[in-house]
Amino acid sequence: MTDLRDDATFDALRSLLAGDLLSPRTPGYDDARTVFNAMIDRSPALIVQCENRTDVALALAFAREHGLEIAVRGGGHSVAGLALTDGLVVDLRRMNDVVVDPVARTATVGGGAVMADLDRACAPHGLATTGGRVSTTGIGGFVLGGGTGWFDRLFGLACDNLLEAEVVTADGEIVLAAADSHPELFWALHGGGGNFGVVTSMVLRLHALMASTFALLLWPPERGPEVVRTFRDVVQAGPDELGGGAVYLTGPEGEDFVPDHLVGRLALAIVLVYAGTEAELRRVAAPLFDAAPEGRFVAELPYDQVQSAMDDPPGYRNYWSAEHLDDLPDEAVDAFCARAADMLVPSASQHVLFTMGGAIGRGPEDYPVPWRHAAWVVHPFGLWTDPADDERAIRWTREVRAAVRPWSTGDVYLNFIGDEGRDRVVSGFGDDGYSRLAAVKARYDPHNVFHRNHNVRPE
Repeated sequence: MTDLRDDATFDALRSLLAGDLLSPRTPGYDDARTVFNAMIDRSPALIVQCENRTDVALALAFAREHGLEIAVRGGGHSVAGLALTDGLVVDLRRMNDVVVDPVARTATVGGGAVMADLDRACAPHGLATTGGRVSTTGIGGFVLGGGTGWFDRLFGLACDNLLEAEVVTADGEIVLAAADSHPELFWALHGGGGNFGVVTSMVLRLHALMASTFALLLWPPERGPEVVRTFRDVVQAGPDELGGGAVYLTGPEGEDFVPDHLVGRLALAIVLVYAGTEAELRRVAAPLFDAAPEGRFVAELPYDQVQSAMDDPPGYRNYWSAEHLDDLPDEAVDAFCARAADMLVPSASQHVLFTMGGAIGRGPEDYPVPWRHAAWVVHPFGLWTDPADDERAIRWTREVRAAVRPWSTGDVYLNFIGDEGRDRVVSGFGDDGYSRLAAVKARYDPHNVFHRNHNVRPE
């Protein structure tokens, strides 16, 4: 392998790029290698900050010529730190343009755009599509992994709204994947992740969204089983326009709506999002408003503000997992609520039960997202600051999964988990889906160049 400390080698690649090339010797390197999960500390040999698809192809060619492992960074929101490697990072974050066609109701999105970029571009047109529940999530990894968010019950999964994608393959070929162009690759991009190439742009279907309302209602934790059952019943009887989650969290400081006795202590929050007005939400979710919440925030907000309402700043240590549930009987509610007592408090951790159903379950049957038919998903979301708490936080996350496993579908949304082994990867795609993905992988990436992901091996 070439010595990358050699100035001539470094300068030769840099001279070809429209973007920038960073190494441990160049300014800006440490910022460029930082990801949101503070448990991840990797030092890439090179970071290519790509300006266009040609830069991507050049970076891939250089990495393969010099025997460097490749990682692809969009938002860098992989909890396992898969956006970094000790080899070469293809950093797409400068490729973050979003162009909205309000007549066709589509958005053409750069491979490095994050959710906030998309939401801001769509807002003036009264349009939206399924986005992640935080504004900093990279759109590429989110959509390619399936994509579940606040309004997925109404708009379907993010991948259900993928209309075409421009892909740079491992050998540098630039292909357009669509229903009538590279159709098997196009199918694989609907949930198969970043296994098949670097997606430098994608076209997404948009939907009308003229009003959106966000509510956060708070109770002390001892009210948990009662309130979560009420939430379950409200969602099951409610329209697709209603989404949200039951979230155990540390009562936040500095918010007027949080009573003093819940600040810094374990609390139960019911988060409600509604594609409509505040009055409509209050009517649809009346049993929750009538359940005497001790703190409440309710407001009609632009969609981009709904998307950022639950943002946490970077710099926390992170460990997440998930179990998808067929049903949510009272026993499952009790099991979910009981595990909240072991969560790190105070911390930024969240013990979450998200809604599913609606348009998610009505989506295309053949995409490799078997978890779309789950009714609920339990998502222990560990965030903390002290390395001394690592063992406790990770153990809690795993114990949450074990507690609700009796009601589990066995499938899993891979964007919600880190590295949990090959069996869990297969569970994310389904046995038949994995086999078909492996055949697509063999065609477009036979040497498994793109393996910094929930990996599908070429077969």
